[in-house]
Amino acid sequence: MDERYNPAEIEPKWQKRWADSGAFSVSEDKSAEKFYLLEMFPYPSGRIHMGHVRNYSIGDVLARHMRMRGKRVLHPIGWDAFGMPAENAAIERGRHPAEWTYDNIAQMREQLKKLGLSYDWSREIATCDPSYYRHEQAVFIAMLERGLAYRKHALANWCDHCATVLANEQVEDGKCWRCGNVVVQKAMAQWFLRVTQYAEELLAGLDTLAGRWPDEVREMQRNWIGKSFGAEVRFPLEAIDIPGKQPSALSGEREIAVFTTRPDTLYGVTFMSIAAEHPLALELAQGTEREAEVRAFAEKIQLEHKVKKGADAGDKRGVFTGRYCIHPLTGSKVPIWIANFVLMDYGTGAVMAVPAHDERDFEFAKAYGLPVQVVIQPAGRALAGAQLTAAYTDPGVMTNSGVFDGVPSEEGKRKVTEKLVAENKGRATTSFRLRDWLVSRQRYWGCPIPVVHCETDGIVPVPTQDLPVALPLDVTITGVGGSPLAKVDSFVNVTCPKCGRPARRETDTFDTFVESSWYYDRFTTPRHEGAPVEPNEAREWLPVDFYIGGKEHAVMHLLYARFWQRAMIDLGFLPKDTPREPFSRLLTQGMVCKEFYSRTAEDNPAHKLYFYPEETELRDDGVRVLKADGNEVFVGNVVKMSKTKRNIVDPDEIIGEYGGDTARVFMLFAAPPEGQVDWTTAGVEGAHRFLQRVWRLVRDRLPQIASVAAYKSVGELSLAAAEVRRATHRTIQRVTFDLGERYQPNTAIAALMELMNAISAFKGETADDHAVVREGIETLLVLLSPFAPHVADELFEHMGGKGTLLHHAWPKLDESALHEATVEVPVQINGKVRARITVAKDASEEVVLAAAKANERIAAELSGKTLKKAIYVAGKIVTLVIG
Repeated sequence: MDERYNPAEIEPKWQKRWADSGAFSVSEDKSAEKFYLLEMFPYPSGRIHMGHVRNYSIGDVLARHMRMRGKRVLHPIGWDAFGMPAENAAIERGRHPAEWTYDNIAQMREQLKKLGLSYDWSREIATCDPSYYRHEQAVFIAMLERGLAYRKHALANWCDHCATVLANEQVEDGKCWRCGNVVVQKAMAQWFLRVTQYAEELLAGLDTLAGRWPDEVREMQRNWIGKSFGAEVRFPLEAIDIPGKQPSALSGEREIAVFTTRPDTLYGVTFMSIAAEHPLALELAQGTEREAEVRAFAEKIQLEHKVKKGADAGDKRGVFTGRYCIHPLTGSKVPIWIANFVLMDYGTGAVMAVPAHDERDFEFAKAYGLPVQVVIQPAGRALAGAQLTAAYTDPGVMTNSGVFDGVPSEEGKRKVTEKLVAENKGRATTSFRLRDWLVSRQRYWGCPIPVVHCETDGIVPVPTQDLPVALPLDVTITGVGGSPLAKVDSFVNVTCPKCGRPARRETDTFDTFVESSWYYDRFTTPRHEGAPVEPNEAREWLPVDFYIGGKEHAVMHLLYARFWQRAMIDLGFLPKDTPREPFSRLLTQGMVCKEFYSRTAEDNPAHKLYFYPEETELRDDGVRVLKADGNEVFVGNVVKMSKTKRNIVDPDEIIGEYGGDTARVFMLFAAPPEGQVDWTTAGVEGAHRFLQRVWRLVRDRLPQIASVAAYKSVGELSLAAAEVRRATHRTIQRVTFDLGERYQPNTAIAALMELMNAISAFKGETADDHAVVREGIETLLVLLSPFAPHVADELFEHMGGKGTLLHHAWPKLDESALHEATVEVPVQINGKVRARITVAKDASEEVVLAAAKANERIAAELSGKTLKKAIYVAGKIVTLVIG
């Protein structure tokens, strides 16, 4: 074998062998237990980054491990290929989105193969392929027919100059990313999926995932679904007269409905807060002197991201509409405000404001001088609204609440609700924060929505036999003037499937979350043409046994996938006995970050210079300096930047210099899967040195062990050899547990490093010693294979092995080898420990004392002294008393 470890030669060799032999294809042995492992598939942005390397390396280790343990593994890969970046690339670089996307797929495919990932490439899919999205069009049509899909008007970001809808990420500081024009909200017809129909089931399903999904992810989904118990209260609008409108337009027959979990505080309402998107927000101020101010405020708030205007928004801002509603129990007038912290996607988009007992309402009331009315008093204290410095939100006794004065607040919730029901002014209800899924996008590069619009028959679904509705490729994408699909006459102008008259095809496309909501199903039968899946194969493989991806997808993607799985079952696309949870176990891996330091260039203040930690030195005075040839090139106020710049290391550079196995080992060893990896060159070099040491170990020991078989528990071993064998089987035990139960590849690699050290330190001479070494090295290579498959296969071949270790059985644990044959015993003289000796666990006192006296340091201490007493506590300690 070669003297040096050379991944540039080894890795292409094994990648070709694996590909030529179909090593990663799904086994045909259906008697084996199935294991479906899936990582969240990538968007083909052009190049993979180290975050990809980490995600897919974690998955590949588990896939290889399970295959070697005899399971029938499905480990597929594909491309989440629709999306706005491709369309932006077309605008900026003049390349067609399809060309850009497929070129990127080709490049990223080759990058992934360089890592030795064990994907079954025969199952590769791209969601922009009509053979894929034709099936989601069929599912959508079934949803439409079942009432799970519908169309209604909703607000969208609109740029008048570009005459197009913008995604949230295309709005920068309230302006169009392309032209800088102010973005406004425009009501447009949009398509929705009725996710709320499954809200209760989606919430209950989270309990079944306890212990298998991270608690944090389940809690995030639980909060997003947002089930609350309380009351719906109806506040009639004050009858008003608007010039130029009929009095009935906003009469007492109209009302604002609110949901509250605190009906016991109803008598403390001093104003009404509604969301900027509320249907009445602009209508209330129409025809009044406040109309312009209200419209400007509402449009500004509508553009702000929901995170910034939610319940935890730092600033509480609002505007008075000039209108009032009527308190349902007191009959008093309640002013109606638009507030930035009220969300349209929770409850009804209106909040009865009780500033004495709600912190946001209290802050808002103080900011705008609104009344604060205490209606819950704590035991033993008397609160007054004018003196409050914060809202009182704990339980207490109702006060200033009419007939309910003196009622405990918890009891008051029920009693107030009963009164509302009795007077037909409200009802007990359950509210969900979850809203139906808006799936239509006014963009080109997406799956066409399969309906036509007919003046006679309205919305008509495309017949399933006419699917797919293929996305036309002969388009010009400019970024202005709306979706380019609307300008393709051959696409838009069609015949109504129902009446045969002229009709227009829908020009909106699906949100890309639609494609990623069912791709895991398609992987079970990616070439099946008659339906999204072949039912028998789907039943065999689903659910996904282990799903890996970033925590950033904890809510939207995972929630939509859970909804889509249930809909597919209920609509008959999946067998009725298919598990309704698509992902049995979920692992959310941490980020990959690179720490760096920055300073402003002296000759150009706008230019930043960046230095990585390994490129700098920290002086005694705390200043970092960049050194070259021993001289300080820069001395100044270097500021350590926060770790917000991620994935800035090109995997191809790492693979080119160190090899794909090194990249894998570093990523897997640097931190637990859920933790953050801080990228350092020193860490990469450390991983590379480990693989070099494994190479040298095999190279140096091969002459001794080439002609012997691995030890088979026959014959007596020396204490040192028994210790090496114990290390071998202890490592089998640890790695098996770390991968199969704990899913912690980092500690498994640490165990492999310890085994390598134990074998390297053993200088065996007998045939049994060599057999023990061979067993240890063979075990090391087999256990290393999931982490560093190229070098493991290469060294296994040099050891006389055939084929790939992927098809080799996982090592079997010999429990008897774990028995500790030796023990380390401290030796103390006159009460002080002077040395430690290793002896057989069952050694007699005579043997142990002799070994103690033979120890070089103990012998020196005893020289010229009288040994008065010698005691051995078996396996614990040797005590010597001298004089």
